[in-house]
Amino acid sequence: MIPRYSRAEMANIFEAENKFRIWLEVETLALEKMAEMGVVPESAAKALREKGNFDVERINEIEAEVKHDVIAFLTSVAEFVGEDSRYVHQGMTSSDVIDTSFAVMLTQAADLIIADLDKVLAALKKRILEHKDTLCIGRSHGIHGEPTTFGLKLSGHYAAFARAKKRMIAAKDEVSTITISGAVGTYATASPDIEAHVADKLGLKPETVATQVIPRDRHAMYFATLGVIASSIENIAVEIRHLQRTEVREAEEYFDPLQKGSSAMPHKRNPIASENLTGQARIIRAAVIPALENVALWHERDISHSAVERTILPDALISADYALNRLAGLIDKLLVYPETMMENLEKMGGLVFSQRTLLALTQAGISREDAYRIVQSSAMKVWESKGKKTLREFLEEDSRVTEKLDKVALDKIFNYDAYTKHVSTIIDRALNADI
Repeated sequence: MIPRYSRAEMANIFEAENKFRIWLEVETLALEKMAEMGVVPESAAKALREKGNFDVERINEIEAEVKHDVIAFLTSVAEFVGEDSRYVHQGMTSSDVIDTSFAVMLTQAADLIIADLDKVLAALKKRILEHKDTLCIGRSHGIHGEPTTFGLKLSGHYAAFARAKKRMIAAKDEVSTITISGAVGTYATASPDIEAHVADKLGLKPETVATQVIPRDRHAMYFATLGVIASSIENIAVEIRHLQRTEVREAEEYFDPLQKGSSAMPHKRNPIASENLTGQARIIRAAVIPALENVALWHERDISHSAVERTILPDALISADYALNRLAGLIDKLLVYPETMMENLEKMGGLVFSQRTLLALTQAGISREDAYRIVQSSAMKVWESKGKKTLREFLEEDSRVTEKLDKVALDKIFNYDAYTKHVSTIIDRALNADI
């Protein structure tokens, strides 16, 4: 992932230095358990712990010759450790190191993603409470539906990210397994006790059945979870992009005093962060299908998954980390325009009260079919007048309505309070969900 869309804390997880440092710790922990079991001399484990190191450039140089990264790594380590290095990696296979390291990196990354989700949730909660009672129009198909509040609108996104956090916690647990079971996973040359020891020291769990690799359905679930998170990011980003349109302008990304919106048009204030988030979501979701396809491997192991994971692992997680942090900042500084929301809400002359009128007429004794035709007839006149004449005015000219509904009844119908009376209950339910 290019630096423009990277945050150092996440990107550093996938640097060669961190990867090889994990490999070295896995080898060291395994050798220490072997020494405890009497399989290798204690001096070998001590030498690896005290002198174990590697040189990334040297590893790359060796790999260019031997075409095998684990062998290149072990050769570099041997150059630091000396004679006792012959015991390193005893009874282990490359996947024992690579897949165990993969689990460590995935759990490290998951912790950052969970923390990022907390930032998004905190930003949303702050704005939900701020705009709990801020009336705005709810839309379906992009068309005015019925009134809602901006706080309630945001609470739906809060609930989505609360679910995302639960899923990410579960996904972390899903990939928190290691394998040190040797070739084809039989433990023929490496006791299960070694695996259990390394898992315990790393805060992970032994894989149930590893063959020669950890089953990739675990990783598929992890990346699928990132894909769903990406879609939730895009969902709110698209909402903000729509609300920022000049014709709508109910909310707007913060525009820095020194910021420029267009190289050609000085007046522009574009939703660049939201559009960027939509693009980042595409990158993250792009990892899902390859992760699913990695599940099917030949027999006990092949490496068709390897190149895929070397690409999607950093790209998807660095993008997700970047996107969640950018989203948290966007929400925190989002400009909200309640007056415009109210103007838009009333733009179509009270059409939003059509359902309440329909229900009132049915309760007054008119069949639903007839009531629908009566209200729709007046509603279409409002559309044709472009909102210059209100729904209530047209209804008051219709004797079929006035015979059933007097002024007091119409006053009750054309009242925004009906749409907000349960808002607190819904928002409380979202904010107090177990996350």
